[in-house]
Amino acid sequence: MKLLIVRHGDPNYAIDSLTAKGEREAILLAKRLSGLKNATFYCSVLGRAKKTASYTLNALGATATYCDWLQEFRGSVKDENGNDTCCWDRLPRTWTEEPIYFTKEWYNGALFLGTNVEAEYRIVCDGLDALLERHGYRHVGNHFEVHAPNSDTVVLFCHFGVESVLLSHLFGVSPMVFWHNTCALTTSVTTLVTEEREQGYAIFRMLGFSDISHLYAGEESPSFQARFCEQFNDDTRH
Repeated sequence: MKLLIVRHGDPNYAIDSLTAKGEREAILLAKRLSGLKNATFYCSVLGRAKKTASYTLNALGATATYCDWLQEFRGSVKDENGNDTCCWDRLPRTWTEEPIYFTKEWYNGALFLGTNVEAEYRIVCDGLDALLERHGYRHVGNHFEVHAPNSDTVVLFCHFGVESVLLSHLFGVSPMVFWHNTCALTTSVTTLVTEEREQGYAIFRMLGFSDISHLYAGEESPSFQARFCEQFNDDTRH
């Protein structure tokens, strides 16, 4: 089975849709994905993901199943003013020196105690497991039991924060490294395939992460969304 995880296009967060650039990105993405045969599509319920998916779905005459658990990850922590803020955008100093954040018990770190983070993580993991089981792969420990081996293509239109959770669950590792040490650019495609070297026993292998070759083919520059400054003294996002 092939699993494609697609991030939405350049967002207009104020109206939960796409910018003009995001729409150009989504059109180029649709050209890339329009060759898919017999794919099954799932999509976040948020507007920016639905708008991104719409170009591909229209090109293929396809429909998607909309999943609440695919929306942007809802785990939150309190900022210095007591306001809720996303748990997956933390300054490196707050977690890199604590070994627990690099383990499967990452949600027991001080940053996340007393928050909804573990519960929201379980919701996403359970949603992914149920989806994969419907497609023939049952998650057991750190591998998958294969009940109906297939070459299906499953496409998930979602968001960077939740994509990091999906990958962490598939690989049995902390999402902290994905959240902070990787960046899935807008309309990027992450490709995973099952590997069944022993009958009935599978894992997922990642063939490509954050691929934006469709943007380069269309001479569209990558968005800066989800990135931060390369140097402290430059004038980009801190």
